[in-house]
Amino acid sequence: MKNTLFMLVIGLFFGTGLGFLLAQAPGAAMPEGHDHAAHGVPHGDADMAGHDHSALLEAGDGLRVMLQATPEGNGGVNLHIVTENFRFAPEHVNGAPVPGEGHAHVYVDGVKVLRSYGPYAHVSGIAPGETEIRVTLNANSHEQLAIDGTPVEAVQRVTVE
Repeated sequence: MKNTLFMLVIGLFFGTGLGFLLAQAPGAAMPEGHDHAAHGVPHGDADMAGHDHSALLEAGDGLRVMLQATPEGNGGVNLHIVTENFRFAPEHVNGAPVPGEGHAHVYVDGVKVLRSYGPYAHVSGIAPGETEIRVTLNANSHEQLAIDGTPVEAVQRVTVE
């Protein structure tokens, strides 16, 4: 009985470690078409905290975002998010909207992959080929910022190797 319990603990320990290493391996990204709705969270409409990504919040004139997306090989893309009249404010995330501040949401081929709390970000695990990267500016409360009903966003197509 003692040896059986010992072997079970050893197996769990090494099995968990091996699973972790395999999940972190290059090319171990979610399968194409992975449906987050199966987990109760439709990724295109809300993230884990249940934010409504389709809601627009008027930002006023002068707010702009530009994107410089540079592929780096191995499925990675470096992003430089250039803004005008906007301040990244990670200290206020999930708080009340404040004019001219917030964070960015990054989408790859229409799927939200991360939030950015500063002007630089990196996206990895992108399948080779032509890809659309879209960055939106969002209020502290996660609504997408807009000017006269038009979302404040930048889109760039890149070829990923």
